[in-house]
Amino acid sequence: MTKKNLILLYGVLFSMVLSLFSCSSDDSSSSEDIPLSADIFQSTVGKKVAFQGLTNSATSWAWDFGDGTTSSEKNPVHVYSDGGYYTAKLTATSADGGSITKEVNLALDITPYVLLTGGATAESGKTWRISSGSSANDYFAYANAELTPFPGAPYPLPAGIFGSGLGMGEIYEDEFTFYFDGNYSHDVKADGAAFSGYLYQYVTTGGAGIVNGGGVDFGLCTGVFTPESGATFTYVESDNFETSSAIESSGTVSFNGVSTLSFSGTEFIGLLDFERRVIIQNITDKSMRLVMFLAASQDAIGVNTNAVILTFEAVE
Repeated sequence: MTKKNLILLYGVLFSMVLSLFSCSSDDSSSSEDIPLSADIFQSTVGKKVAFQGLTNSATSWAWDFGDGTTSSEKNPVHVYSDGGYYTAKLTATSADGGSITKEVNLALDITPYVLLTGGATAESGKTWRISSGSSANDYFAYANAELTPFPGAPYPLPAGIFGSGLGMGEIYEDEFTFYFDGNYSHDVKADGAAFSGYLYQYVTTGGAGIVNGGGVDFGLCTGVFTPESGATFTYVESDNFETSSAIESSGTVSFNGVSTLSFSGTEFIGLLDFERRVIIQNITDKSMRLVMFLAASQDAIGVNTNAVILTFEAVE
């Protein structure tokens, strides 16, 4: 047999062996069939997510992207209309009807507004309250451009000061809820009162609205408040905020390029006083720090003398 014929014979034999091996591997009755399994891999750019269904023995794929849309592709690409938190699910089904479901949590294009409201999928909104734990950045300030610490108050404010120090621990219970669509709700809890300015209560209610005057030395108290039905809020990411100031010679103080919150009607967050707009100094998924203004001088009714800078925590 020539060398050429020998090579040809080896080639035929190799093809036959390969064919036999292939037939054996595809035999559905084999005891070594791979069981149904599934996993998810994804890559994200902004609000665009490329999903890959990593499955074995699956014949169909059903995706639920967590925003009300679905797909039957094995490896779909989906663009979410809003940034936020989503849970995407893959259900893989085999030829015999067996199925398995896997899910993955996504945090897409998380803006400060999403951090504030919980995003488009947070049907109950996101709820905040004043943190009793306080922080190193919480303090009582003058209403000037530098927000200079007020020398008559502890700096920083110790944890739980409004409770153990001033006997107004109920202010840590009040809850403020922001919804992605701009709606706002407020729960004053059992006492029916809100953290408030002492002078504000005297000017607006003659003092009759004061429930707890434990913070009078700092111009603070709690006062009767009925939350507004159907309230809304406005968030501005970069605002040129101007408000009154009894400290500045101009009678006003400005903060440029700051994030602000304002509210409809009589609503507010944190502190009820003449100025109901607040500055967001910092916000994360779990906490935010606000600057709230207070008018505490009878010589300048309704004009800000101080700022109260407090940390709020997200209610789980």
